[in-house]
Amino acid sequence: MNQRINPEKIIELRHALHQKAELSLCERETLQFIKRFLTENTSLSVTERDGWLFAVKQGHDKKEKIAFRADMDALPIPETINLPYASGHPGVSHKCGHDGHMAVLLALALGLEVMETEKSVCLVFQPAEETGQGGKICRDLIWEEGIREIYAFHNLPGYPEGSIVFREGLTQPASEGLKLSFTGKMSHASAPEEGNNPAEVLAQIVLFSKKITHKYTDEMLLCTVTGVKLGDGDFGISPGDGEICLTLRAEKEEDMKQLETEICSFAAEQAEAAGLSLACSIHDYFPETRNNPECLAKVLHAAACLGKKSIAMDRLWRASEDFGYYLKECPGAMFYIGCGETYPALHTTAYDFNDRILETAIDMFLLLAAEK
Repeated sequence: MNQRINPEKIIELRHALHQKAELSLCERETLQFIKRFLTENTSLSVTERDGWLFAVKQGHDKKEKIAFRADMDALPIPETINLPYASGHPGVSHKCGHDGHMAVLLALALGLEVMETEKSVCLVFQPAEETGQGGKICRDLIWEEGIREIYAFHNLPGYPEGSIVFREGLTQPASEGLKLSFTGKMSHASAPEEGNNPAEVLAQIVLFSKKITHKYTDEMLLCTVTGVKLGDGDFGISPGDGEICLTLRAEKEEDMKQLETEICSFAAEQAEAAGLSLACSIHDYFPETRNNPECLAKVLHAAACLGKKSIAMDRLWRASEDFGYYLKECPGAMFYIGCGETYPALHTTAYDFNDRILETAIDMFLLLAAEK
């Protein structure tokens, strides 16, 4: 590891970021902490935008620029494990490891201070990865700064600790949230015929969502029911409004949009037949994430230089990732670092970022930044 980077200090930094856990597009305290750290500890040029920032180390060749991205947001999951650095915001915690991702990028900033680099290096601290909004907000930076390559990593339970996990080509799928809202007429529960209860239509949508994906031949196409709302359980009321939320996932965005079209068309037919009005809305949109082969080769070369075991994923990681927005604009790669084969899963109360993989992540980024 670079001589300017003290591993224990980086762990302390990660813990400090953990305490500031904030939801997507609300990362104000986190952002100011990062900005203050960069301005006080590095000579990098720091630019703050609306809810995010980037920092640049100018290299000898200003036309060649490489970027690294870290996400800043946390999840609406309470901190239930006893940590001395527990989240200071009730009901919100870093259960996906973005605190670790940020700490690695800050460590890279420290390392760049004493590195001679041919390429200029841009560090992007992005908001709202969990909702898919952040990558879309920040992607224009690729063109504004003339970035030629971009890299990111994610910690990944289920693989040997410190291993470099990767997939060629498509590595994470496209996804979106689809909300179908039905409006009918409320009535007394003793006279349901005087109202128009959407319960049967909601049931039909659930059944349809389960069978429609079987007609596709993609390696992965999913339609997951994530929420159904109908009434409040009052036994004297037949509700008139209801909604169903579905998460759609596919290898290709066009297949996901085709699935969306078919579900919305079916819902419209059912609503019309039942005399209900229908409103459809899209939420948390994520593009597919596809690795550039040349950039992925650089990742694997860095892993080999570090003596790290590289593991090829036999199938894509089903979770979506808004890093795909950047990869539509320039070459790059997303890779993963194993947390441990039995490590608690992401997005669960038992999870906390594994500090033992920080050094591996930092060294990988340092080598990629130094690549000629």
